[in-house]
Amino acid sequence: MTICIIGNSLSALTLAKALVEYNIAVDVLCYNKNLNKNKTRTIGISKSNTDYLKKNVININKLLWKLRKIEIFSDNFENKRLLDFKESHGHIFSIIKNYKFYQLLEHNLSKNKNFNLKYVTNKNLSLIKNYDLVINCDSSNEITKKYFSKKIVKNYNSKAYTTIILHEKIINDTAVQIFTKNGPLAFLPISNTKTSVVYSMPISINQKENDIKKLIKDKNFKYKIKKIEKINSFKLKSLNLRNYYHKNILAFGDMLHKIHPLAGQGFNMTIRDIKILVDIIKNKLDLGLPIDKSVNIEFQNNIKYKNFIFSNGVDLIYEFFNIEKNLKTKYLSKSVELIGKYPKINQILKNIADKGVLI
Repeated sequence: MTICIIGNSLSALTLAKALVEYNIAVDVLCYNKNLNKNKTRTIGISKSNTDYLKKNVININKLLWKLRKIEIFSDNFENKRLLDFKESHGHIFSIIKNYKFYQLLEHNLSKNKNFNLKYVTNKNLSLIKNYDLVINCDSSNEITKKYFSKKIVKNYNSKAYTTIILHEKIINDTAVQIFTKNGPLAFLPISNTKTSVVYSMPISINQKENDIKKLIKDKNFKYKIKKIEKINSFKLKSLNLRNYYHKNILAFGDMLHKIHPLAGQGFNMTIRDIKILVDIIKNKLDLGLPIDKSVNIEFQNNIKYKNFIFSNGVDLIYEFFNIEKNLKTKYLSKSVELIGKYPKINQILKNIADKGVLI
């Protein structure tokens, strides 16, 4: 029995690696041999998810920059720290460069006997009729347009600007999120001399590269910056797919959900999806049950409502600080600061960020 995955994105290859680790044969069908790998893009991975990847998928420890603390500030509150989450021992979160993770997966999968990569065109996607289970991770093909076009979409009318700053050496183990008057700005350490930056702001604001660099410098209070690398950008929107599957075809990865990058939780949601999906497939194999559309039904019933609640929670954080900015009030930030001082509430927030659940 072979499972088909359409697309060779980071989500697709991570899922493929998780499946072949259980000795499940996987064919990946893709159109592009050379994906554009943006070298300024990074992803955050929670501790529980790095533990899962290490144990069940692939050891990425050498690629991770581990963070001990996360601090949250607001312009509306005189740049005062509102919240902090920290671990006295170990780490709370990690940052990894997208392209480094992708290269590791590519290299590892190429040596696995259960993995097969096939380059195709839209015209010969008829190949999928040979598979009992097809997982579609590609948003641009005909299958997506035909079966997975219904979604709940929110356009933020904003762009996220990403870059890496080079700075003087410091102990760089704390991520900083600032809710500025222009939009959320995150400083995400990737070494003691380099830090990834994600700055989200409305499209209406002047978007020249030098202006973005100046804004980053103005809001930086921590680093002695030597250089700011090339700035890349992408439009921001959130989405939730209405139906996760059509017969034996399951949508997956960014097709299921996209969220605002302010919380660094996009890929964490995908890893949690992978955990659920792989467990369903493994349990069916252990019981001698077929791997077919029943997998998709069980997956949707298990995870769809959780993803919807979580993604809307991230959107609520964005809107919370957006409302405060528009009202020009400090009361909302003051309430967040007070709530965050209660250890039990702080622990609940940490658990949600780490595992996507309250417990």
